[in-house]
Amino acid sequence: MFKNLHELITTMPDEATCRKYYEQERWNGKPVCPYCGCDRSYKLKSGKHYKCASKDCYKVYTVTVGTIFEDSNIPLNKWFMALYIASAHKKGVSSCQLAKDLGVTQKTAWFMLHRIREGFKERGATLLNNVVEVDETFVGGKMKNKHSDVRLKAHLNNESHTKTKTGVMGMLQRGKDIRMTVIPDNKTLKTLVYENVSYKAMVITDSHIAYVGLNKKYAIHSSVDHKADEYVRGGIYTNSIEGAFGLFKRMVLGIYHQTSVKHLSRYLDEFCYRYNSRKIKDAERFKIALRNTSGRLDYKTLVMKD
Repeated sequence: MFKNLHELITTMPDEATCRKYYEQERWNGKPVCPYCGCDRSYKLKSGKHYKCASKDCYKVYTVTVGTIFEDSNIPLNKWFMALYIASAHKKGVSSCQLAKDLGVTQKTAWFMLHRIREGFKERGATLLNNVVEVDETFVGGKMKNKHSDVRLKAHLNNESHTKTKTGVMGMLQRGKDIRMTVIPDNKTLKTLVYENVSYKAMVITDSHIAYVGLNKKYAIHSSVDHKADEYVRGGIYTNSIEGAFGLFKRMVLGIYHQTSVKHLSRYLDEFCYRYNSRKIKDAERFKIALRNTSGRLDYKTLVMKD
């Protein structure tokens, strides 16, 4: 139907055409009640509202109920533009730039982007298999760039440079998908590997002591010793996952400049979605994202303090 952003805007210039297209993509043209799952409904005079035909429900709904677009005053054509831009731009787009592109406020664009990232979350994830590279990194500002008061406090408390950063773990199945997650305080690195990688896989890590013992669970566990300047030994290396970390950090530094600990997981979801769909065309990536827009994120939840 369209191949680029210009054609998207041309073919779906208003709310009505966007809504009709979304109904086709989400429901395959046949409305399904988001409250009870009934596929029988009555179309109301408004043209966009439906009433559930189930005698136990009878609720009124639209195609946006239960999605990232629910209860939004932003027209769907602007939402579609934002979704296309966020999924197609290789390093993402800042809320300031998106606000200019759509003609909305920066605060609105920021909220829209976080809702879109919510839709980028991996659903029905299967365990990674075959050859899987595993590594970890730290995300956050360098101590030398922080305010003098912060540096002084860290020095007096004898805090390491990683104290002000957030640990991120990455697992990459060669030739296929990547999965990245914030390292929680209540889980070890090995536990995260167990939860995401099949026991039949060949796991490759560095020589970090936290990975010792993986050979007891996995078919093969090999490692490279970076401390001994060993980075490649035949097919044993972690260069792919380290390269992905480099791309993620360039996205953060070049576009977003910084990410808070609270929202870091959503930026990881955004990066993984684009990385895993890098071999398909932008229009197809947009369609896949549009089909995965279920799950509403309201503003109160987004800004709620931990």
